[in-house]
Amino acid sequence: MTTVPERSAERTTPGRSRGGAGRDFGAWFLVLPALLPILVLSVGPLLYGIALAFTDAQSGRTQATRWTGTLNFQDLLHDTLFWDSFRIGLLWAVGVTVPQFLLSLGLALLLNQNLRLRWLARALAIVPWAMPEVVVGIMWRLVYNPDAGILNETLHDLGLGDGRAWLSGLGTALPAVIVVGVWAGMPQTTVALLAGVQNTPRELHEAAALDGAGAWRRFRTVTWPALRPVALAVTALNFVWNLNSFALVYVLTNGGPGGRTRLPMLFAYEEAFRYGQFGYAAAMGCVLVAVVSVLLALYLVGRLKEER
Repeated sequence: MTTVPERSAERTTPGRSRGGAGRDFGAWFLVLPALLPILVLSVGPLLYGIALAFTDAQSGRTQATRWTGTLNFQDLLHDTLFWDSFRIGLLWAVGVTVPQFLLSLGLALLLNQNLRLRWLARALAIVPWAMPEVVVGIMWRLVYNPDAGILNETLHDLGLGDGRAWLSGLGTALPAVIVVGVWAGMPQTTVALLAGVQNTPRELHEAAALDGAGAWRRFRTVTWPALRPVALAVTALNFVWNLNSFALVYVLTNGGPGGRTRLPMLFAYEEAFRYGQFGYAAAMGCVLVAVVSVLLALYLVGRLKEER
């Protein structure tokens, strides 16, 4: 009696590999429509900006753009105005991110309580999120108006002075802009923290309360450990976002007075579109991208260490 020979592994392996390759090709084909906008709208302009930073590109030039190597970056090392704007950008990012997180955390804990009309309070808390930054800037310019602004009018009615020019004072411009940044950025931070608070198991709070733990101890031992990953992620993203801010400060002060609110992105914008130094402005953008990349890398390394 004859037996049918079994298929060898060598004959079946190529078939399986071809099938796997086909499935991989199909997966890439399905992902391509999602990757194409990212490549065209994000990766492409980023690479073009990096290449532009190594040239002497200017607006209105009749001569061809030349490759200058690292000359723009060497000039940046000695540009005190740029480093002043970078220092102001760090002050702005820290000054907005820290109060924004603390106030949003308190608001998230409050909105998590079983209060009357809680749905209305949650809806009102995210109203600034629905407003474009340009609209927010115009609205707060009216609030800070030295002649008829609601802030100066309120201070005058309370007998606290005749008011002042908040956005044009050398000592008040940056703090005034930071207040607007905190107000405008609180909604998304509050929503993220509120979601993290609501994901904390209620049974743990009940068990801690039965053990006699007060509100602060329950927050420290139950709420915060569960909320910490969300808080770190939100804080890191807010810091990066605030460091790259442009529209809000541009509408409020346009970098004034005397450059006291000139953030790095605003300084790069002026170099490119006011003075036509496209290559030099692109070098500034590359420095900012490098700084943000380092900050994100440090955050990711810290997250990986925590997971391990």
